[in-house]
Amino acid sequence: MGNKLCPKIILEGTRLTLKTEIAFALNEHPRIVGPRKYRYHSPLVSGGWCAFTNYPWGRGLINFEPHEEALAMETYRTWMRLFELLRYYSWIVDRFHISTKTYQLQTYDKPYDFRWLEERLAAIGFRLIFGTRTPESFAAERAARLKVSGKPDQYDDLKIFIREQEVMRKLISESILPTFELDISDNNIGRAVTRIADWLEETGGLWANY
Repeated sequence: MGNKLCPKIILEGTRLTLKTEIAFALNEHPRIVGPRKYRYHSPLVSGGWCAFTNYPWGRGLINFEPHEEALAMETYRTWMRLFELLRYYSWIVDRFHISTKTYQLQTYDKPYDFRWLEERLAAIGFRLIFGTRTPESFAAERAARLKVSGKPDQYDDLKIFIREQEVMRKLISESILPTFELDISDNNIGRAVTRIADWLEETGGLWANY
């Protein structure tokens, strides 16, 4: 095993759990990606990209419609093959298959079996970070998000997020990937990233063990 840092992290959680902010912080943290004297484009990708439609706030890998299932599954296979081909590098993914399973189950009552995907993810060292917050902490984060959101109405009903968090918790409990649950109720990004780095270091998730 070399000393090259190449962690592979999937961040999951409902909206308002600061996944994207944490992803950016992880992607520049010296304990995660090494010390840098200048900034460059290490990969930070998202299953939340709405790339299936030619308009804002459209559909993509998570919220695809039933007629787009083949497109979504081909996209998953393509991402997975790319991860395998470029396995000796760091990858940070902001939402992925757990978000898809959650959305599709809640919207269409359709369960998706991603065991094949998780087996391949696990083989190259992917870890799962489940960002959570207490029910009472959602309101304060919503107030902050409304100041910058381009689609504020998505935050009207916080009960949706609380229910979704519990669905995700169940689905993540069934995952075969090493998982760390991260409570972000205090909105402290620096503390969150340190906790993730500690866990990755303790469990060997910073280096390639394959």
